[in-house]
Amino acid sequence: MNAIIIDDESKGRLALREKLKNYCPGITLAGEAEDGEAGLALIERLQPDIVFLDIQMPRMDGFEMLQQLQRKSFHLIFTTAYDQYAIKAIRFAAFDYLLKPVDIEELKAAVEKIIQMGQPVNNGGRLETLAYNLQTALNKIVISTVEGLLFFDISEIVHIEAQSNYTVFSFTNRPRLTVSRTLKEFEDLLPAEQFFRTHHSHIINLQFIKRYIKGDGGQIELKNGELVDVSRKKKEEFLKLLGMR
Repeated sequence: MNAIIIDDESKGRLALREKLKNYCPGITLAGEAEDGEAGLALIERLQPDIVFLDIQMPRMDGFEMLQQLQRKSFHLIFTTAYDQYAIKAIRFAAFDYLLKPVDIEELKAAVEKIIQMGQPVNNGGRLETLAYNLQTALNKIVISTVEGLLFFDISEIVHIEAQSNYTVFSFTNRPRLTVSRTLKEFEDLLPAEQFFRTHHSHIINLQFIKRYIKGDGGQIELKNGELVDVSRKKKEEFLKLLGMR
């Protein structure tokens, strides 16, 4: 597969170039660009399979560049210094990212994932979702299923439950949905001020608590009638959250 690097820092481009050369033999580096405008031209000219895109660039950052793209069929991997806001938006839209300095094992894993996926699909819908998430303070979540990407307002989520290697979502006005991702992945994505992990198997939307039932750990009754366990380890934190301790 052919790849390009778009990054305003020459040291960053050099480091990623060397790591691709030494640890990713299935990837051929076809070109590099040092800003968003040059990146747009490079994508149109080379039509790469993979684009490694830095987010923080002067004049035109990575997000702004993506909004001006005509050709959107490539595998996209963001490269960024830690930025919680940007990373959440990227993950909500189901894109991959690498933190700088790029870890070799994480790079190899991301590239191997792309090679297994094969030909890239059009990113148009996901890029629209990414832009929307950035503009609306991340009030949406994207869930990948075998049928495609499904988009939900996080305010619709009532309860999320781990079942073996799957995660089950309960919504306000939708059927339950089972996806093959871990509960931990969604815990990292959802805003902590609105969602609370009561137990190793449960995350609840605090807006839908109906009552707390006392017990060893206790239980929470949600407004949809579901009963959710609270672990002993989480009980004190939960009661503090409710102002009961």
